[in-house]
Amino acid sequence: MTDVDLRTSILRHLTYSLGSDADHATQHDWRIALSLAVRDRLIENWHAASRATRAVGAKRVYYLSMEFLIGRLLEDAIVNLRLEDEAQQALTGLGLDPVAVIQDEPDAALGNGGLGRLAACFMESLSTLGVPAFGYGIRYEHGLFRQSFEEGRQIETAEDWLTQYHAWEFERRDVRFKMCFGGEVVEEGGKPVWHGQEAVMAQAYDTPVIGWRGRWANTLRLWSAQPLHGFDLDRFNRGEYAAAAEPEALARTISRVLYPDDTTEQGKELRLKQEYFFTAASLRDILRRFEAEGGALTDLPKRAAIQLNDTHPAIAGPELVRLLHDEREMPLDQAIATARGCLSYTNHTLMPEALERWSEDLMTSLLPRHMQLIERIDAAHAAEQPSRSVSLTGDGEVRMGELAFVMAHKVNGVSALHTDLMKKTVFAELHRLHPDRIVNETNGVTPRRWLLSANPRLSGLITRTIGEGWVDDLEQLERLEPSLTDPAFLDAYAAAKRANKADLADWLAAEHGVQVDPDAMFDVQIKRIHEYKRQHLNILEAIALWRDIKANPQGNWVPRVKIFAGKAAPGYFFAKEIIRLINDVAAVINSDPETNRYLKVIFLPNYNVSLAERLIPASDLSEQISTAGKEASGTGNMKFALNGAPTIGTLDGANVEIRDRVGARNFFLFGMTADEVEARRAVPEHAAQAIAADPRLSGALMEISRGTFSRRDRHRYRGVVANLSGADYFLVCSDFTAYWDAQRRADAAFADADAWRRMAACNTARSGWFSSDRTIRGYMADIWDVVAVRSGLDEAMQPPGSSLG
Repeated sequence: MTDVDLRTSILRHLTYSLGSDADHATQHDWRIALSLAVRDRLIENWHAASRATRAVGAKRVYYLSMEFLIGRLLEDAIVNLRLEDEAQQALTGLGLDPVAVIQDEPDAALGNGGLGRLAACFMESLSTLGVPAFGYGIRYEHGLFRQSFEEGRQIETAEDWLTQYHAWEFERRDVRFKMCFGGEVVEEGGKPVWHGQEAVMAQAYDTPVIGWRGRWANTLRLWSAQPLHGFDLDRFNRGEYAAAAEPEALARTISRVLYPDDTTEQGKELRLKQEYFFTAASLRDILRRFEAEGGALTDLPKRAAIQLNDTHPAIAGPELVRLLHDEREMPLDQAIATARGCLSYTNHTLMPEALERWSEDLMTSLLPRHMQLIERIDAAHAAEQPSRSVSLTGDGEVRMGELAFVMAHKVNGVSALHTDLMKKTVFAELHRLHPDRIVNETNGVTPRRWLLSANPRLSGLITRTIGEGWVDDLEQLERLEPSLTDPAFLDAYAAAKRANKADLADWLAAEHGVQVDPDAMFDVQIKRIHEYKRQHLNILEAIALWRDIKANPQGNWVPRVKIFAGKAAPGYFFAKEIIRLINDVAAVINSDPETNRYLKVIFLPNYNVSLAERLIPASDLSEQISTAGKEASGTGNMKFALNGAPTIGTLDGANVEIRDRVGARNFFLFGMTADEVEARRAVPEHAAQAIAADPRLSGALMEISRGTFSRRDRHRYRGVVANLSGADYFLVCSDFTAYWDAQRRADAAFADADAWRRMAACNTARSGWFSSDRTIRGYMADIWDVVAVRSGLDEAMQPPGSSLG
């Protein structure tokens, strides 16, 4: 496709798809016309991939996830179709700014953090590798929330991404399922039959996910909740206007918001409804496709690999058993075995409280047949494992993590450390019973999005140095090793980073009114706000550093800009207090004329994929400072390392593997190990001891306590200080001194420009293992037992037309 062809296609869509013309088109019109023109180029391969899959009877992967944090799709498609130059020239030829047009696209509000971004990376890698796959989730109208700040506090408003036309999706009116809730189970003809009381329709919307070079495309199928019956005209004509629209409003509630606040009983019910809604709709779709293609039901595990991304779709176990046993009359033991042969489960947490648990009363009320089947599954497991001491229910709760484990044939951790700790902690008893079930698949990120597209200056340098083969074989980055001692390469590497930082500095000034020096260290922590991720450790160190600078303003300080971004769950009060504290500290430090040439603090609102793509290429230091033993893996740590930002971090999650690969000299390690964390918690008054032993820490806490950062409300952070000086479960105080020392080592390293650029380049050259392509190959071999089908694509391209199923 030439730039002339693309320009012609853009103008055609502008006229015939949008009903506009070049003289009156808005930037939104141009962006939609470009999206449709690019979309046209991938449809044929999307259909061809489906035909090739059916032609060989290939086993498909079905990835069930509450989140798919896909970000902007237009640039992703342009890059993977290799249309960058053509799009640039076509838009420029039309008198448009290519960057402005592409950045007009809103981020799809389908996720929050690492869980959803991992799912998006996996979908792209599955397409790059040519593995037949469907992603299944919810088509949220408003996603999580749009974050802003008011006097430092997080303010949550509805995300409005779907108020615009979404150019990448196709509504599948022929793919809809009736979903039921509540009601009762009655015996009919000697069989239990579930009669639901409430019902909605699950309507499918498909988005193509294109792989590298456009050689294969898979489908992201998202479900929208719609009313079973249309608008009630009779009630409307009686003047009952709100009541006439009530069924639609209640149905749409299910797919309106990602992670509704579940601190209320209504919120808990909605969360469970959401999880069942998308999981059950997806399973029905899987069975519909399998039965249309023919085969015995017992062969389902040979044709369908169903991956549960965390416990959110854990209800898949009893639901698939219900579909096989109740609706298709498969014997119960065979239904359980068949379901288990299909299902596998990815665990993402070592915190028992984060493994979902639903009250038995709620489960019985909302999904009465599933409660019965969970009890039957538990009894069957007890019969298989009479020595077991773990149950799927207890204390009035249903344990979804244990349910997912028991109903999966494989359970995987997401980093080597996490997998090892999972065997010893949250699933110790189940691991004893099923010693071959747990496997490790360390996470990865797609290099197309997170290096090639997000960082064109660096990716261009890499391609000029070793060729383009690294894009779909990231471990080729090791071929950069000889260049790590080449001054010309290191100069070019440093220049790329400096230019990225200058771009970020210009954007910060234009969009947020903050002036920063591109030659300062850009020290970045971007992730969901949570106590275990320890953003409050970072801001405590900033306060201590500010106090030291004020005490010696003429000292030889390394200028530093601390950048935070991330959202706190609406009901997570302490996390929201951390956000407010960071913003309050920033207001004081940034306005201090004695220190602000050396230290600035910025909290950027509404963190999303596009903001990450702006920040990561410009970052110097990657903050990965969670309490050891709490972070399952992380993927942000991989993106930073890949883009040449050395890590300051604990031995937690994939930090361990990053440090092993980039080298201990290129990683700023601090803090206790997971075993030391457990031992430290057993020490009485461990926080008080740490505070007493470090004047910098006690001084920072004193500044917070006396209202230095909250002068109109001196006691605003009384709860934060009490937490840190009291229980301090996540050991912020006990790790503070080691963190301070590691930060000073980072200062010293950054002051040596030659040493720093070598360290940064080493991180890039040695991060090739952290590709989601490698992760997916591990799933293919260890869990799914699937093979790529891309080799059959050329033949499948021949027949016209296709149904994507």
